[in-house]
Amino acid sequence: MVQINHYPTTCISERRNQSHQFLEVTLREFELTDVDDFFAWASDDQLSVWSRQDTFTSKKDVLALEKAALPHPWMRAICLEGRPVGAIFVTRRADEHQCRAELGYLLASQYWGRGIMTKAVKLVLGTIFGDMEGLERLETLVLVQNVGSQRVLEKAGFTKEGILKKYLIHKGKISDIVMYSFIPTAN
Repeated sequence: MVQINHYPTTCISERRNQSHQFLEVTLREFELTDVDDFFAWASDDQLSVWSRQDTFTSKKDVLALEKAALPHPWMRAICLEGRPVGAIFVTRRADEHQCRAELGYLLASQYWGRGIMTKAVKLVLGTIFGDMEGLERLETLVLVQNVGSQRVLEKAGFTKEGILKKYLIHKGKISDIVMYSFIPTAN
């Protein structure tokens, strides 16, 4: 069951009964009070392997939260039982590319493999095409080696479009990426 709640922070949630336990995954806007939780996962070396950003080493680095997350047009905290454990964001393209947007996400490594990110992506899919007028395509680029992220996207209903060879430089290395897309009329 997907439930959309209309709170001042635009909270979206999903509850699932897994092994007779309720696990609540919610999405909400970031707040300045999230700094400690943000630092806990932004300083995770396992997470930064896949991220464009380097591992945060001090809470001063978290000032990026104020500069990037708070003003971002569509960035949400992924919360587990109300506590931020990651982030998910959608960045709209401009001009003739405005019919598409790019999805990106991060989740603290201790929560990998629990279905949390798949739920978060599905929550985004349930609202983003209504939130962004004229949006026809949501796409994301994943490093070929990031098999876990590829599984998340496939479980959420994304289509693997192909591999783009030597597409970008990641952590100083030229890397291949996999292009995934979600087109609501095709799914």
